Amino acid sequence: MEKIIIKGGHRLFGRVAVEGAKNAVLPLQAAGILASTGTLHLTNVPVLSDVLMMNELLKFLNIRVQFNQENHVIDLNASQKVSSEAPFQYVSKMRASMVVMGPLLARTGYAKIALPGGCAIGSRPIDLHLKGLRQLGAVIEQHDGYIEARADRLVGTNIYLDFPSVGATQNIMMAATLAEGITTIENCAREPEIVDLANALNKMGARVHGAGTDVIRIQGVNFLHGCDYRVMSDRIEAGTFMIAAAATNGDVVIENAESKYNEPLIAKLQDMGVTVIDQDDGIRVLGTSVLLPSTVQTAPYPGFPTDLQPQMTVLQLLANGTSMMNETVFEKRFMHLEELRRMNAEYQIKNSTAVLSGPTKFSGAEVATTDLRAGAALVIAGLVAQGITQVRNLKYLDRGYYHLHQKLAQLGAQIDRVNIDDQIELASAKEVNHPERG
Repeated sequence: MEKIIIKGGHRLFGRVAVEGAKNAVLPLQAAGILASTGTLHLTNVPVLSDVLMMNELLKFLNIRVQFNQENHVIDLNASQKVSSEAPFQYVSKMRASMVVMGPLLARTGYAKIALPGGCAIGSRPIDLHLKGLRQLGAVIEQHDGYIEARADRLVGTNIYLDFPSVGATQNIMMAATLAEGITTIENCAREPEIVDLANALNKMGARVHGAGTDVIRIQGVNFLHGCDYRVMSDRIEAGTFMIAAAATNGDVVIENAESKYNEPLIAKLQDMGVTVIDQDDGIRVLGTSVLLPSTVQTAPYPGFPTDLQPQMTVLQLLANGTSMMNETVFEKRFMHLEELRRMNAEYQIKNSTAVLSGPTKFSGAEVATTDLRAGAALVIAGLVAQGITQVRNLKYLDRGYYHLHQKLAQLGAQIDRVNIDDQIELASAKEVNHPERG
């Protein structure tokens, strides 16, 4: 077991590069199932535990997977017969593995998927996934902790999503690439990761139009093939570093970050007095000694992303006054605030809104991550806290951030990651070799 130890009070300064997008690469890996010929060659792949888990699932499905972690490249070859069952041991650990259902159904006519797991940030029903696949002609049953879907041939149709779900849009879009006729998805997700997936599918031979708008049309084709594709940069990792720079009153250039993907965050940072400069090589963030309070509401893209909400609340707690965060996407995404209370945060939660009192003088404490983005928030709080902060339960952080502590250390943070078990063993050895004298 490991923990991150931070000595707060150091401004971040310098340059940091962001990885390929976690939320983009996972559906791209799943899209490899659709390529009956050739190899899907993905570059700019982040080395994350979720990526590794998806690779293991794909291997279980009889897809040849080669991951060159040093070069951040994955080669996926699904030219052999593909299996159709995604067991509990994989899906229970990563909710995003649900996106294999659409590709499996389209490629093999059958999919058996364990009910998903993932971060405990609230109810994330899969009913929209199933509704869309049913409308494409699938017969779906749920029993014994699994979902089974069958279809001799998927047939294009008009599908309206009651909520612009990213996962449902991805699943339906991939299934529709091999369906007969034209599929229209209305009120679909508009996230940049949707556009990234559509661009990759089109390079594989699909005919997807309208990605990035609320209506996507897919003309079904007979087969897809491999291609070379570069994963987009991670806008959530970029946003995390932008907030960290602002929180520490730093001066940081986030390389490869694209301002068009983080416009809601940039607008709120500027409202709070932070300077944000769009450069050719990325985004530069310069902090301010006095942060102004702000009101933020999360929403599907192009609104403020829920994946930056926990990190943003830390910045709001540092502001000179009362801020409000209204979470409209996940009902349990304020769990990190209870950990921040241990670091001297003051707040009240009223329904879906957190009322945050500042300016907070964070004090170091031992805290535990409850989900991926909550972990990032606790690390940011530790960067500005007086004293030592210890962050435990790092398995969530590893799902979405590559070498976060090392990148922050390069920017001047006093931060390290240590193995708790090694410390215990070392202490025990000292006790054996140097017992107290009576």
